[in-house]
Amino acid sequence: MKDLLKISAVACCFIMSYCVQAQTELITESSEPLDDYYIDDVVERTLMVDNGVLPWEHVREADVAWTRKIWRIVDVREKMNLAFQYPEMPLFQILTDMIERGDAKAFLEDDFKEEILPDDLANIIASQDTIVAFNDETYEEEVKIVKNDLDFTSINRFRIKEIWYFDEEASMMKVRILGIAPIQDVFDPETNTFKYTQALFWIYYPEARETFAKHQVFNEFNNMAPMSWYDLFESRFFSSYIYKASNALDAPLKNIYDDGLDALLESEKIKAELFNFEHDLWEY
Repeated sequence: MKDLLKISAVACCFIMSYCVQAQTELITESSEPLDDYYIDDVVERTLMVDNGVLPWEHVREADVAWTRKIWRIVDVREKMNLAFQYPEMPLFQILTDMIERGDAKAFLEDDFKEEILPDDLANIIASQDTIVAFNDETYEEEVKIVKNDLDFTSINRFRIKEIWYFDEEASMMKVRILGIAPIQDVFDPETNTFKYTQALFWIYYPEARETFAKHQVFNEFNNMAPMSWYDLFESRFFSSYIYKASNALDAPLKNIYDDGLDALLESEKIKAELFNFEHDLWEY
């Protein structure tokens, strides 16, 4: 009887070890893929899909002792900002897709009051031209209207509107981004000379935070680093310069100062004031 029990126990152990080995079978290069589609990576990435955002902490009006609005220019041609024009998913494409899906609204100005309708936005991000084409059936020339989508490589700069404020409860200087706008250079169609720059549309950043958290930023040092556009903006991992601060004339620095060098020096001065504001409130 004891021998029979021993044989049964050994058999059970063998069956259990076989089942565990079958479940933990490693997928090698010669193994068949488990899925019916191909993955251009080590694993299927789902961290960005499941990623969420942290809600901003509540701030009482009575605790805000000082505020100032700042407008910045992010030049994507700078080395630190090259990820803004990553060909597979540039930031401009993320913004336009966000608007088309209804995840965020597009506004005409940075006060976020006048919304751009979808039909009007289509005319902004695409142009229409007329061409003369030959009809193979009628053997006649016909005038056709073609749609030319705006090339994302022509968007070299972005504007960022933010507000700096001092929180008395936390005794800290804090900043929140309010809006983002792609900037387009406008040229004279006849002479092809530069005329001016214009903001195509404005995106209200608090409304776009959830979508930014679903898109990964390209990292040339580690492609697996799970850094989203939400993380990039919240951690301020970009290079920029100040081109406007809230003033009585509501004018950019270049309109206040005739010399471009003076405007640049004023920009650096404002940046230093924001950095030193919190420290100047303390006594050592």
